[in-house]
Amino acid sequence: MTRDEAEIVLTEAGQAGDEAFPLLEAAIACAVHDYPFRDPEPVRTLARNAAERLAERIAGESPDEALAETMASDLRLNGDLLNYDHPGNTDVIDVAERRRGLSATLAIFYLDAARRAGVKAQGVDFPGHFLLRVETPDGPVALDPFSQGRLVLPSELTRRALRAGLTPHVADRLDVLMAPVSDRQALLRLQNVLFSRALRAEDFEGAERSALRRALLDPEDHRPWLDVAAAREKQGALAGALEALSRARSLDDPTEAHRRMSVDRVRLQLN
Repeated sequence: MTRDEAEIVLTEAGQAGDEAFPLLEAAIACAVHDYPFRDPEPVRTLARNAAERLAERIAGESPDEALAETMASDLRLNGDLLNYDHPGNTDVIDVAERRRGLSATLAIFYLDAARRAGVKAQGVDFPGHFLLRVETPDGPVALDPFSQGRLVLPSELTRRALRAGLTPHVADRLDVLMAPVSDRQALLRLQNVLFSRALRAEDFEGAERSALRRALLDPEDHRPWLDVAAAREKQGALAGALEALSRARSLDDPTEAHRRMSVDRVRLQLN
């Protein structure tokens, strides 16, 4: 798959409704968009094996136990504690090979297997660490895909929230801490991680690619186009930055005035 072909997949995913969002294929397209011409079939094979094994386990285990045991024990998908900042930890193709990754990347495999096997699971955009919400007969529970899919108790959720800077009033509200997000938002979270890392490394081409993927996956949001423009401006691609700002301005949003100021600032550099 080429980078252009990956963009076609991402564009189609962006146009799909949340219920039909193709999480795994969109994640593969994101990986190929960063580093093209790689074989994505190991990702699909791992995903099929995960779904089949999970379906077998569900018969005799609770949904959360079956999901954690399938992904962390049977398939050895776990967090990369030794090389947390390894670039491959955000790439589903690399993760499928190494069986190590960030929480947000591992969650893609968890969520895909759950969908196929009929387990009700959703991502939780928890501060600083992506978690999973799994529905069980006794109510929803939180799993940490980075830590072998282990159960995260409510008291630990509160402690983590306080450490992340949330106020005690918010940190005590499990309905807020465990609020689910769509599969689209789960993948966007991963692209945000990539964007932040690229900026810190002053890899503005990488930052542009990750921002563009966000723009394609969520075409009604103007903010990714602002990030595309900023990354292009850092590279000196002012015409491209102006084009991205125009795309942002075409979306109806109350920050229209701010975008217009950005457009004028870049245009002045072109003149």
